[in-house]
Amino acid sequence: MNLRPHRRPPADINLTPLIDVVFLLLIFFMVSTTFKDEARLRVNLPQAQGENVPSQEPSMIRLVIDRAGRFFVNDQRLTDAQPAALANVLKALKERDGVVPILIQADAQATHQAVMTAMDAASQAGLNQIAFSATRPDGEAQ
Repeated sequence: MNLRPHRRPPADINLTPLIDVVFLLLIFFMVSTTFKDEARLRVNLPQAQGENVPSQEPSMIRLVIDRAGRFFVNDQRLTDAQPAALANVLKALKERDGVVPILIQADAQATHQAVMTAMDAASQAGLNQIAFSATRPDGEAQ
């Protein structure tokens, strides 16, 4: 007769299925995730002939107008599309940086009104040095 208590063997936890499930979830989320590409603005510039831009550009305010007519000042989108709001932002940049030129990069499909609004806002802000960005036609020598 054995009077000693019967001990159960220690429980063995198998982690292999848990690791498999974690890796499957990781692969699923990596494949199904989409990344936003908001860092770069895709603007289709109009074509024009002109002089080459020097390689060392001076500091300037960069105003981008996309095809929907939205304004981006130094890659920051303006939430208020009113001309007065754009003029206020440009005035603040002028006071911070002094009188600097403004570069308008308008999409080829942007409306003429959006470009005129940007020029009017720059004029109201006291920025009179305005440049426009364009691309050269295909096949033309530089």
